Amino acid sequence: MVRVRSVAPDGLAAELGITPETELLAIDGRPLEDFLDWEFLSAEDAFVLVTRQPDGQSVEYDIERPEDMPFGIELDPPHVRRCANRCDFCFVDGLPEGLRSNLYIRDDDYRLSFRYGNFATLTNLKPRDIARILEYRLSPLYVSVHATDTVLRRRYLRNPRAPDVMEQLRLFLGGGIRVHTQIVLQPGVNDGPILERSLTELYSLGEHVLSVSVVPVGLTSFSKLALVREPTRDECRAALAVVHRFAERAAAERGHRWVHGSDDLYLVAETPLPPAEWYGDFEQVENGVGSVRALQRRVAAYAGELPRLEGHAVAVVTGTAMGRLMPLVTAGLAEGTGGRFEVIALENPLFGPSVTTAALLPGRAFQAALADRRDLTLALLPAEAVNDDGLFMDDLSFAALAATVPCDVRVSHDFGDVLAGYSL
Repeated sequence: MVRVRSVAPDGLAAELGITPETELLAIDGRPLEDFLDWEFLSAEDAFVLVTRQPDGQSVEYDIERPEDMPFGIELDPPHVRRCANRCDFCFVDGLPEGLRSNLYIRDDDYRLSFRYGNFATLTNLKPRDIARILEYRLSPLYVSVHATDTVLRRRYLRNPRAPDVMEQLRLFLGGGIRVHTQIVLQPGVNDGPILERSLTELYSLGEHVLSVSVVPVGLTSFSKLALVREPTRDECRAALAVVHRFAERAAAERGHRWVHGSDDLYLVAETPLPPAEWYGDFEQVENGVGSVRALQRRVAAYAGELPRLEGHAVAVVTGTAMGRLMPLVTAGLAEGTGGRFEVIALENPLFGPSVTTAALLPGRAFQAALADRRDLTLALLPAEAVNDDGLFMDDLSFAALAATVPCDVRVSHDFGDVLAGYSL
């Protein structure tokens, strides 16, 4: 069932009299299961829409969409497909008790892979799902491969029914679907010769496998530490050697490097990051691949728009991972503004010091770090640490934090989004 959450006043839906809470039942006789059906079937210039109004009345609309006129509705979010795997490193299993309930949802949803770039293992697909992916040409998809060997992958995922991912990929690639893939590196499980085999077999599938990221497994203090551990410096260096060898081969044969290590992999390996040109179009930047170099580029794009900040101090507050790399970015900001930029790298008091990403820092960690910082003019916090409702991981609101610290505080995606046009 698809239900309308809101209606834009200037869209076709408002003109037709469709209101919030209306259920969208079918288009041209085809039942609507979710937002995918709605988006693809309503893309035609003319169609018949069957609805159920909030009062229970059934209404049929014979629609001819005017050119360039949006339909103008927002749908209720879909029920998320749950994960069928039990990975030892599962993020949900590594959460402490007492957080908001939606954080404990194990999602593994091909629809969110297509829409938002979420990685999915494809282990819970039914024949109907496969048919929809092919019919609607849901491309690109983001696939967690981890290992191409089926027996090993089933052990890795703790799912004895996991299908052969190579067969799945061949089916989708044959249907014109392109994929980005990832391998989360678990030492002693899918590194070494297994990593070599996985990259070899993924490369053999051709250029519809658009990219591969190799990411070290990340654990919290609440993870299954008796079953899984994080890779060491030398293990990450060995993985990077494999990644770079395949990357150079792909660059020579296909014109782009294809496989990349995440920034975290370089950090743990204590190896310098490659230059920005290494990452091509930064296709997996949301997965932590080239995020620092991409940020440097975005900051450079604001040249000429940044304010003069002589005599002012600006704090960039982040996690310990980016804390080691952020001076590469703040140096350019200091040069461009004349201000003093300080990087404040916070350990995670909620999940433990092994969780180094800024996105998972609780609001109270930021609050404590800034509580006495009257010397700061401005503090910039990572936008990914705050959800759409303005809440940090521990449910502290950004508004509450901003009201309790003695400096101006903003959330920022790339610093320039706040600093450009910032007035003192």
